[in-house]
Amino acid sequence: MKKFFLLLLLPALVSSFTVSRTTPLTTEERKHAIELLKQTQKDLVAAVQGLSEAQLNFKPAPDRWSVLECVQHITLSSPGLFQMAQGAMKDPNDSALKSQVADDVLVKMVEDRSRKAQAPEPFKPINSPYHTLNETLAAFNADRDKLIEYVNTTDDDMRAHIAKMPFGNIDPYQVILMIAAHTNRHTQQLNEVKADPNFPKQ
Repeated sequence: MKKFFLLLLLPALVSSFTVSRTTPLTTEERKHAIELLKQTQKDLVAAVQGLSEAQLNFKPAPDRWSVLECVQHITLSSPGLFQMAQGAMKDPNDSALKSQVADDVLVKMVEDRSRKAQAPEPFKPINSPYHTLNETLAAFNADRDKLIEYVNTTDDDMRAHIAKMPFGNIDPYQVILMIAAHTNRHTQQLNEVKADPNFPKQ
């Protein structure tokens, strides 16, 4: 009799397990994030190739960042943002909290240079442990390659958790998109420095 009841309960138990397990990213989500991460990596590296020390360290104004400082900021920020995503993954999921912004809207918002923002103190170039372009890019590329591998292989349910940002709630997957968009934002900034009329010729 006991075996009979266990057999009756078995489908319900299996169903419960199926519902509660994590849901990995879709193929399309992985592809989209990886393409953004790779493209913004490529664009940043290309933007700083062949620049002299004078060009790397030129500032359009005392309160503006140089090209090198933009790269340092990107390199400091990327792992910090990823740690935020990882922290959100560890928090219990509250089904009442959902992302408050669409993926494409988030990317455009972060990339929009007309929206000014103050960098958090830990992410300011003055706190960079990397002092040359080569060592800064080496750290950036190592971190970016590691992040791409994570997105490509993870089974984490990145849509089922929330990272609370000043502009609203986003999910950990969107933090990954934000990392790519943030790279683009400051690549635009360093290109603005290069376009300054007083930018050194060499």
